[in-house]
Amino acid sequence: MKRARRAAPGPLPVLGLLLLGVLPGLWTVLLRREAAALPEPRSPAGQSPGRWGWGRSPAARGETGGGGQKTFRTLLAVPSAATDREERDGEERLAVTDSQPPADTASPVERGIFWSRELEEQVPPGFAAEEAAAWLSAARAARVASLERGGCGRSSNRLARLSDGSRACVRYGINPEQIQGEALSYHLAGVLGMQERLPPMALALVEARGRQWEPVREELRGSHWAEGAVVSLTRWVDNLTAVVAPAPWGAEAGAGRRLQPLSAGELVGLPPSQLVELVQWSDLILFDYLTANFDRLVSNLFSLQWDPRVMGRATSNLLRAPDGGLVFMDNEAGLVHGYRLLALWDPYNEPLLRSVCVFREGTARRVAELHRRRSAAAELRRRYRAREPLWARLGFLSERQAELLQARVDFVHRHIAHCRAQAAVL
Repeated sequence: MKRARRAAPGPLPVLGLLLLGVLPGLWTVLLRREAAALPEPRSPAGQSPGRWGWGRSPAARGETGGGGQKTFRTLLAVPSAATDREERDGEERLAVTDSQPPADTASPVERGIFWSRELEEQVPPGFAAEEAAAWLSAARAARVASLERGGCGRSSNRLARLSDGSRACVRYGINPEQIQGEALSYHLAGVLGMQERLPPMALALVEARGRQWEPVREELRGSHWAEGAVVSLTRWVDNLTAVVAPAPWGAEAGAGRRLQPLSAGELVGLPPSQLVELVQWSDLILFDYLTANFDRLVSNLFSLQWDPRVMGRATSNLLRAPDGGLVFMDNEAGLVHGYRLLALWDPYNEPLLRSVCVFREGTARRVAELHRRRSAAAELRRRYRAREPLWARLGFLSERQAELLQARVDFVHRHIAHCRAQAAVL
């Protein structure tokens, strides 16, 4: 007996089986094409790509991993916020979700606006008060053994080797107010509690027949220094290196964007070495605003109008010691000379001050005291007269300059209060 044969499948079932086999692959291809067609995410208008974690990779931006100078994008592209892109009613909005740092990570900021004590303890000590006092005493008593050209700025300056073996930069001002500004800036740093960042500085009287200058009488003739002129002696420091402005003063300004305040939320995740440098920069920005010093970062900002890459170069009159401490050099543009040119330079100095919203607590406390007592000029005068034997040769601030100093102290105090209020609502 023959078995019945099963009917062969028709063409439609076969086609259905084939479609089921190829659908997954076809779906994958379509998804890939759709993803490739999507536009690249753009950073929100007016904001730095790095500030929010957008933009190109570090390699594409010309940044390196590991050591070396970090740009603004590197410093502030920190994992403190996760940014998602949403589209609602045809408009792009950013949804920022805060992520807390690990529980065992100490915050670099206390009470919203002050560098932590632990972080401040890591800042290199600079020129200790006892060490500075010893050098100043020795320099005033020493004889000038030789004078050399180069290494100390202007062609009118000289590098002096003293009889005790130490060296000093001798600065001869184009006019006396530059030397006066150098001296007053040095002692204002003492009033503010940041004098350890400035190399020790003393005044000296040029007298070719005097004991101090007698060994270099011939060199003095070639220097064209006026007899009886007051010069500054600043301790020479070896092995200093150039400093490029970090965030937010470097790449932000260099890219033509408005400076944004450096606040606590942008510091989470930064390595200690960068935080330690930012502590020192916060003092520098405040100091240069009070003295109206235009011959440091402000001069770089001014040069942006014809040199868009200047912020990637060394900052004027700022150097780094081997231990990472910053050295605030050559402050002769401060106070006297700077106060005459406020209209020209304050459009740069004021935004710089506003770009700082984290401070050393000791600095903020001293500013608050000078504001409350309205004693900025009086405190400076008292310190200057007590610590500089030749102060009367150059005199002190005029009444108008003293008023300007107090007004700038008051402005800084209000700015710190504003930062505190902003931190309280975050």
